[in-house]
Amino acid sequence: MNSKIHSVKYNFVMNFILTASSFIFPLITFPYVSRILRSTGNGQVNFAGSVANYFLMVASLGIPTYGIRACAKVRDDREKLSKTAQEILIINFIATALVTITYVICIFTVTRFSNDKTLFFIEGLNIVLNMFGANWLYQALEQYDYITVRSIFFKIVSIILMFLLVHQQSDYRIYAATTVLASVGSNVMNFARLHKYISFRKIGNYNFKQHMKPIFILFAQSATVSIYTNLDTVMLGFMKPYKDVGLYTAAVKVKGMLLSVVSSLGSVMLPRMSYVVSQHNKNEFRRLLVLTLNAELFMAFPLVAYFIIEAKDCILLLAGNEYVDATLAMQIINLAIIPNALTGVIGTQTLTSLNRENQVLYSVIVGAISDFVLNCFMIPKWGAAGAAFATMIAEYLVLISQLILGHDVVGEAFKHIKYVRYGISTVIALVATVAVSYLPIRYPFLRLVITAMVFFGIYAIILYIKKDKILYKLLDNRFTGRLIKK
Repeated sequence: MNSKIHSVKYNFVMNFILTASSFIFPLITFPYVSRILRSTGNGQVNFAGSVANYFLMVASLGIPTYGIRACAKVRDDREKLSKTAQEILIINFIATALVTITYVICIFTVTRFSNDKTLFFIEGLNIVLNMFGANWLYQALEQYDYITVRSIFFKIVSIILMFLLVHQQSDYRIYAATTVLASVGSNVMNFARLHKYISFRKIGNYNFKQHMKPIFILFAQSATVSIYTNLDTVMLGFMKPYKDVGLYTAAVKVKGMLLSVVSSLGSVMLPRMSYVVSQHNKNEFRRLLVLTLNAELFMAFPLVAYFIIEAKDCILLLAGNEYVDATLAMQIINLAIIPNALTGVIGTQTLTSLNRENQVLYSVIVGAISDFVLNCFMIPKWGAAGAAFATMIAEYLVLISQLILGHDVVGEAFKHIKYVRYGISTVIALVATVAVSYLPIRYPFLRLVITAMVFFGIYAIILYIKKDKILYKLLDNRFTGRLIKK
């Protein structure tokens, strides 16, 4: 293979930088966009984006996950890697072409879409450019430095264009174009760079059949996940005014930023765990599983608790007074971060690595059905808060299902998880922060700074006294290397 496989330490650092950018850039853009586009304009863009995401999900099939696993297992053999990648790319091209045609037909035939064809065509670029991305190959080869630099570059370009071109509510289509650029602008670059890692020379006879079953199982899985991650926004768009979609978007935006921080370690583990499985190294697999679960709960518990009690100030700071009604939705949906993080490890990183994606599929079907049913009852009466509640319950049901189905794999690992320690530390920090929050501090930003220092300071002190391994390694200037090697 003509590429260097970096250490997990290096990948973690790179992915943490990428995660930090995913957290920081919305902090820069969302306050500006929410005030310029207001809740209605924001709702229009996010409704169109959610619809396009459904088509993108179909075009992608299960390739984003399957491609990582399949290529990671053969990454030490350039010929096998090239053949596998070529087969997956061809499947992806065909699926994308068919879905793009269907999407264009829908734009002209569905009234809700044809009312703003330009916006839906802009969002549709996500689908077309999807065929050039091949992010799964770069992840399989653990090229997180390239992924990080490329992503940050296009985000910076997108932000510059946003500030230069988006100045009034009618510029919502321009804003949509900048978000598309940030998401898939690098895909053509990705494709042009593939020759460094694989050969485009035809190698033997293609065997598409071997890929179809796992791809379609993972597609069914991603489809059902997409239902309860995008269905709430789409159903809000059909059942409520765009303003409700805008309010919900504010809540989901914060949750997404927090989840990206919590999942920063777990997201680099799929290629490594798939590779470890291919080497039949069970002890290393278990060690990585326990490590990742502890690291995610270490971050999830305090972040969820803090942003629930400070939800109003967070909304005021990020989005302004018009979005204050999104506070309850944000508090509810933030509760979904914990099951989100755990299912990312149990389902995507663990069961999928073990070729047990059918069990992940069963769990997300439970979530999708429950989310749809709950949305039907909750959205008409409660709007954005109802959609948040439905999604939160669905996430917990997915977690419960995966714990049951994957008990033989994760059951032993959970005996080594410090959830009681992290839970108690969070509660103690929470009590102190609630007391501080009663101080007469006028400005939301200043209140957030003070309460964050108190909350996370107390949380860290308690864990330091308890000699928590994760915290100790984070405080070590060689933290990631020692964390992985311990």
